Amino acid sequence: MSGGIGGFLELLDLEPIEVNIFRGARLEGTRDRVFGGQVAAQAIVAAGRTVESGRVHSLHAYFLRPGDPGAPILYEVDRIHDGRSFTTRRVVAIQHGRPIFNLACSFHVEEEGLEHQSVMPDVPGPDEVPGLGELPPDRPVGAPLKFLDENGLEIRFIGGPPWSRSPDPREREQLWLRTTEPLADDPVLHVAIATFASDLTLVGTILARHGLSPWTTPYYGASLDHCMWFHRPLRADNWLFYDQTSPAAAGAVGLSLGSLYQQGGLLVATVAQEGLVRVGPRPE
Repeated sequence: MSGGIGGFLELLDLEPIEVNIFRGARLEGTRDRVFGGQVAAQAIVAAGRTVESGRVHSLHAYFLRPGDPGAPILYEVDRIHDGRSFTTRRVVAIQHGRPIFNLACSFHVEEEGLEHQSVMPDVPGPDEVPGLGELPPDRPVGAPLKFLDENGLEIRFIGGPPWSRSPDPREREQLWLRTTEPLADDPVLHVAIATFASDLTLVGTILARHGLSPWTTPYYGASLDHCMWFHRPLRADNWLFYDQTSPAAAGAVGLSLGSLYQQGGLLVATVAQEGLVRVGPRPE
């Protein structure tokens, strides 16, 4: 698979195997397991291939087993419900004969109704925040920035790069993100990429509450479940502001919450995730 956004789009272009069954390629890299955001994004695409109307308005996912990065993933779609306003799909991702991931997602036709939202924090715009390529070359060895660079995603951290900040506890992680190139007008594709990107930094908010950095602290972390609600259509090739925090952690499990805003302040999605975090070297 080629690199950059082209390779990323190939990753999301699933191969139909049979009715309601699709095969997804693996994401190349040095990770020891499949990135959870990849599986979630591919599962959304698989569900979308079976839906005729409506846009994704919510998803609820559970990560069951680590994915094998050396093997393709099969996605089986269960057409649970086709209604006039809502369509529901269940997707199971399978490797080596066992489920590794389960997704329930709902599609909703456009309707008129009440509108309100939380106000976007007052932060510097993306043009005022340096990109990763403009930062001093002091990022820690092994940091997964190459993973982003090679898959056509651009991230700009507000408050400076997280690996060079002071070790003080930090309540929020805030950043701007988008794809490096324009995308086709496919709503499911934009939702899939936003879901992929939303999983990149959430676990780090748990560590940040304790003055620890996911870029320099030895720890074992994994997404346990991931939920998103899409309030309005979004475009992943336009700047999205991602405001994240962790309100609670106990028993090696932490909760992270995130809000995705369009540039200009429109709230387009809300994210919630539980993550496993074990500080210290990973046991054999």
